[in-house]
Amino acid sequence: MGLEIRAVEKYIPISPSKARLVVDLVRERPVDEALALLRFLPQAAAEPVAKAIRSAAANAEDVHGLSQSDLYISRIAADVGPTLKRFRAGARGRAKPILKRSSHITVILSELEEE
Repeated sequence: MGLEIRAVEKYIPISPSKARLVVDLVRERPVDEALALLRFLPQAAAEPVAKAIRSAAANAEDVHGLSQSDLYISRIAADVGPTLKRFRAGARGRAKPILKRSSHITVILSELEEE
């Protein structure tokens, strides 16, 4: 196992199931290709995922002196964050629950192996 650079975006106000749809598209891709793909996706989760990837790439550049073009996304996950519990008034004095879900996005980058 080589060098691993990580970045975590926490408390993203998007449900993890919606974030995972975007995360699955960029897994195992080079960083440049993933960011280009995310730029044109219509999903709201594309922006926080791209931010997390850019953050990990910046960490690699600052700490380890690696170029963004030499990195790929080895692991990426959208995990469950805290849920805000709200309610909406229902008929006959009842309360209907509203669950505002949030996500934590974790990105782990590795160096591309030369063949």
